Amino acid sequence: MTRGSAETEQAKVQPPSTARVLAQLIRPVLRALPVRALGATAAVALLIAALPRLLSDEPGQWSALIALRAAALTFALGLAFVLDDPTRDLTSSVPTRRMLRTSLRVALVAPFAAAWWTAAVLLIPSKIRPPVGDMTLEAAAAAVLSLAAAAAALRFTAEPEPGQRVAAGFLVIALVSPLALPNDWGMYVSPTEKQWGVGHDHWAMVLVGAGLVWAACGPEPVRRRRLVATRSAPSRPSGV
Repeated sequence: MTRGSAETEQAKVQPPSTARVLAQLIRPVLRALPVRALGATAAVALLIAALPRLLSDEPGQWSALIALRAAALTFALGLAFVLDDPTRDLTSSVPTRRMLRTSLRVALVAPFAAAWWTAAVLLIPSKIRPPVGDMTLEAAAAAVLSLAAAAAALRFTAEPEPGQRVAAGFLVIALVSPLALPNDWGMYVSPTEKQWGVGHDHWAMVLVGAGLVWAACGPEPVRRRRLVATRSAPSRPSGV
């Protein structure tokens, strides 16, 4: 065998690069994205963000803060559906790792999420707009927390589309947490209160913790092996 043919055979044996695999996955992943859920929640969230401007000629700072937080929560509910995979029984056996497939889904949604958040912030009048950096931290924490919950549902259950249950649970937690968390934590205070800075330190902790949970739940779950009790073979009598 010549040297050129040997190199050709070796190139055929080598697996494709990660970039090539991602390029081949873009089209099927785009088709599998929950476009309706994302579009519906994004539209509702923008409407919520516009409520202070629509309902009053001189909206207050508190109403603008509540509207922007509610908009971030609404959009995060839509992100709970991003990891839904109706063909999970088939894709679980493909050579491409699930962490890579789910990361590609999020990467494709990220530009849309960034554009949506920019529009939501601009809908708030500049005079009463809360600090954009701190509010972006809150929105990012809510988004990553929603994705982490969806990843955990995929990790610990066999359900291919847990998005609906994850969104419902996330909504309940989001509504209860302002009442359950101590006020000293400052996670739901206004910018004029002294706990604002401490509260966003806690929001940063939530963001990091949610990211770690998402990374831990990213790989395909290891199937438990069933221990099958086997009967010991009867000993053969020795011949005489």
